[in-house]
Amino acid sequence: MAKSKTANESEPVVIKKYANRRLYNTETSSYITLDLLSQMTREGREFVVVDAKSGEDITHNVLTQIIMEEEQRGKNMLPVNFLRQLIAMYGDSMQSMVPQYLESSMEAFRKNQQQFQEAMKGAFGGGPLAEIAKRNLQMFEAAAGALKVPGIPGIPGMPGVATPGSPAAASDESKDDEIADLKAQLAALNAKIDKLD
Repeated sequence: MAKSKTANESEPVVIKKYANRRLYNTETSSYITLDLLSQMTREGREFVVVDAKSGEDITHNVLTQIIMEEEQRGKNMLPVNFLRQLIAMYGDSMQSMVPQYLESSMEAFRKNQQQFQEAMKGAFGGGPLAEIAKRNLQMFEAAAGALKVPGIPGIPGMPGVATPGSPAAASDESKDDEIADLKAQLAALNAKIDKLD
């Protein structure tokens, strides 16, 4: 039995581009803008842009135009050095390998981003991990509030600081262990973020 396709899995929408630079969405029978095409892309909606007169596929040109407009609005994602290196690859013997490399790199980045988002949802969403994360955050905030001068360890005998051997010192040691665990978790999270960068 054939499985019905969702909107994102269906055939690509055909967008016709006319000589007056207007874009016509054949699915909705309406004229659209590049901003709407950009939104469709972010939503994962597949489309093909064809020249209305010749029928030539000009999707690549239109997608490049969308990127140029986004970059001109100040949403720069393409660093100058990357652009220089990309331009230098045109005509190079390795040029044919660049598109496949960029595509697989972007796909790997997208997967890592999704895994990170799912991990964060799991940590701060529902369930037992959420409660642990919440408690750790409360302890971290309490520890940060107790330290008046960041980076300077407590001095025995100072107000609010337990002296070794006192009952408060034992509870402080357990808090120190919990803070050390929290720091380790924070370091692991920072390492994951660094890998994504």
